[in-house]
Amino acid sequence: MSQIDGHKVLLFSLSANPKLAEEISDYTGIPLSKIDLDRFADGEIGINLPETVRGHHVFLVQPTHEPVNENIMELLITVDAMKRASAKNINVIMPYYGYSRQDRKSKSRQPISAKLVANLIEVAGVTRVLAMDLHASQIQGFFDIPIDNFRAMPIIVEYFEKKKFEDDLVIVAPDHGGAVRARKMGDAMHCPIAIIDKRRPRPNVAEVMGIVGDVEGKIAILIDDMIDTAGTITAAARALMERGAKEVYAACTHPLFTPPAIDRINKSPLKEVICTNTIMLPKYKKSDKIIQLSIGQLLGKGVMNIISDKPLSSLFEYEEKAAKND
Repeated sequence: MSQIDGHKVLLFSLSANPKLAEEISDYTGIPLSKIDLDRFADGEIGINLPETVRGHHVFLVQPTHEPVNENIMELLITVDAMKRASAKNINVIMPYYGYSRQDRKSKSRQPISAKLVANLIEVAGVTRVLAMDLHASQIQGFFDIPIDNFRAMPIIVEYFEKKKFEDDLVIVAPDHGGAVRARKMGDAMHCPIAIIDKRRPRPNVAEVMGIVGDVEGKIAILIDDMIDTAGTITAAARALMERGAKEVYAACTHPLFTPPAIDRINKSPLKEVICTNTIMLPKYKKSDKIIQLSIGQLLGKGVMNIISDKPLSSLFEYEEKAAKND
């Protein structure tokens, strides 16, 4: 337990990303408190809190990636335990929001699962959510509690700026839906954008129809919020090389890397794939081409600002940071 600005604060981590929790702990100086997590023979999850949380500001690190349902249930059961143990407030650090791609009905009789997850989180007793690069910004409206949508863009932009490329750059959206994201990165790096004209005949299958914009002789940086099976990003990389791009990089916030993603990346013309550690990568999801950047310090700053009742906006509005670099 730590005392910060007169507040009693506890930091916990569940199973999904303990390494990120350690980074947040190192930055904030808040030690990680212990949680006893058990599995019953039938797979049910059991939670016990060895120390009191009564009257404490609790921060709980648990992104909800694969295994999505297990990680969500771990979170909900732990929050319920903390609520029943009289925690003053429960802040969930969920950099990856599971079911975020199911944010609307695209066909009749489909669920809006992202809204259902929001309902479950609120009912369990969470008082605040810290997320990162939500797949759809409208998910913030699914909550009646504060939700902070941090941005990985400043971290990714800083990485590419340190490379000091000598050739012209172009930021590429892998589909029309990513045009706004590409435009914002292009503005931050003062370079033009291009857009891949893509169609998806069935889930996890992408076909490149054309490229809108000039990429010939340039270093292309594909930017997306997540990479799942890597079908879209590798097809786009090949199309860019065929159109005369000099080199192709890819960047994303959330590295899902569902098989056969790593095999596709290794066989693709991609020079590097830059991602963040919102998701902890097991060994089989790693590659020499993949570079993972830490968001621990950014989230740590968010934790400290929340405890001290300071604004968070400066931490995820990269437009201001880009302007300061001019």
